[in-house]
Formats: sequence, structure tokens, C-alpha cells
Amino acid sequence: MSVEVKICGVNSPAALGAAVAGGADCVGFNFYPPSPRYVTPGAARELAAAAPESLTKVGVVVDLDDAALAAILKHAPLDMLQLHGRESPQRVAEIRAHFGLPVMKAVKVAGADDVAAAQAYCAVAERLLFDAKPPKDMAGALPGGNALALDWRLLAGTAWPIPWMLSGGLDADNVAEALRVSGARAVDVSSGVEDKPGVKNPDKIRAFLTAAKRC
Repeated sequence: MSVEVKICGVNSPAALGAAVAGGADCVGFNFYPPSPRYVTPGAARELAAAAPESLTKVGVVVDLDDAALAAILKHAPLDMLQLHGRESPQRVAEIRAHFGLPVMKAVKVAGADDVAAAQAYCAVAERLLFDAKPPKDMAGALPGGNALALDWRLLAGTAWPIPWMLSGGLDADNVAEALRVSGARAVDVSSGVEDKPGVKNPDKIRAFLTAAKRC
């Protein structure tokens, strides 16, 4: 079974083209304005229109209310919402019910307690995504895409009732080891395929996809 790969923070035709050509399963459009990877709903619509129907288009959002989510979905044709903020299990369930889209909940991990807390989302989300929790003293930390890796051993051997994805500090050089140690069968990458924050490198996208799919 091939490893599933999501290229997140796609914000240009070149990045999208590299993701599609390399066999990505999902792409993420970032709708968090402070992020260097932010795209407007209109820009996401144009990118999505150029992508094959088989490619899952994921909208990455952070603690948005229903009105803001509706405004995004009015323009951007998304297949899934990725909630990357502090959304509670109740809020995840509300979004899923209201908008009728599958939901992936991002869980930020620094220790075993964070992994255990993810269990509360298993009944209300279609997927989990584990990302590294930035240290409190990290300047300019974003909800995700901080190029930080979590301790992959924290996820090893845990059985989850829903699919899950590993994120955080991955690149073409370490993805094979991350998969081996964590037991993940799906990975998400953003900063690891960039030349600088928000600037995707098509060659790095292709290299990451080759390395991950080889596993």
C-alpha cells in the first residue's frame, strides 16, 4: 500500500503542477492570513480548477466561525476542511454537520499527554493530523508550518480508529525514517519543500513525493 502524501501550503501553479506530476494524493490551501502560505478563496478556486478531480483539495483554517467558513466555501471548491486551531471536539462536530464536508483535526504534539488528548476527536473527525507543538518562547510561531519535528516515537504503536497523518519538519531526507519510527502511512509537508517560507520549490516537491512513495 502506497504512502499517502499531502503537499500543504500550495499557492502557485508551479507548486500545484509539481504535486500533481509527482503523484500527490492531497493538496492544502492555507486560509490563515498571517501565514506566508496564505491564499485567497479566489486564488484557491483558480488553482483547484487546474487540478484533477482525483486530487483531494483541503482547506486549512484556524478557529474560524461559520460565516468565515461559508465565505471561503462560496468560492473555493474544497473536498475537506483541516482545522488547525484550538477547535474543541464539539466545534469539530458542529462544522462537520453544518458544512457536510469531511474534517481533519490537527493535533499539536509535544508529549504523550497531547497524543492521548487526540482520542477525543476520533468520534467527530474523519482524520487526525499530528504536528509539532512550537515551544512557548518561539518568536513568530504559526499554528503549523514551523519546520519543527515532533518526537516520532510518541506515535509509534498507537492504534487509531480513524486514519491519521504525520506532519512537522518533514523533508525528502527524513521522511523514510519518520515513517519507519512513527508507523505513519500518510504524511503532510509544507516547509520541507520550500526555499523560504511560502515559496514552494517544484524540485523539492518532486523529491519529497519520490522519497515518500518509495516507502
